[in-house]
Amino acid sequence: MSEILSIIDKNDRPETSARTQLGALGEQIAARALVDNGYRLVLRNFKVPVGRNSKGVQVTGEIDIIALDGETLCFVEVKTRRSDEFAPVIAAVDIRKQRQITRTARMYRRIFELDEQKYRFDVVTVLLAKHAEPVVEIVRSFWDESKFRKRRWNYVSWQGHI
Repeated sequence: MSEILSIIDKNDRPETSARTQLGALGEQIAARALVDNGYRLVLRNFKVPVGRNSKGVQVTGEIDIIALDGETLCFVEVKTRRSDEFAPVIAAVDIRKQRQITRTARMYRRIFELDEQKYRFDVVTVLLAKHAEPVVEIVRSFWDESKFRKRRWNYVSWQGHI
């Protein structure tokens, strides 16, 4: 299992850049905000291989925080920015990031056999403007997995058009 699953607390690694430090601080603030709002933290920084890209290179997915809100398993993406002058912080959770988190969550549920567990995808945004208190926003159910399911064409619906 260790070659499949890598759970590393970012606080155990030496920080390499201001951006990494900002992200780690944002995750700490987000985790505190989630607990303050009744979530129970399960895991931070879950990493697992989720497949291969078009060039055959292995792709690893990461989920910042996995928590329980009541009986619902929440896969939480944390986005931290110094400013929202050009775009809202939540704009960084684009379709590519949503797809990657969805794939990673699918692997998490498969590894821990949570097929019947109710789940959702949340986002926590943290705005850390200089000389100001952090502004934290929790967005529940920001997206759902249905937009990434492969669509199946029903032959019967096309019979009259061929």
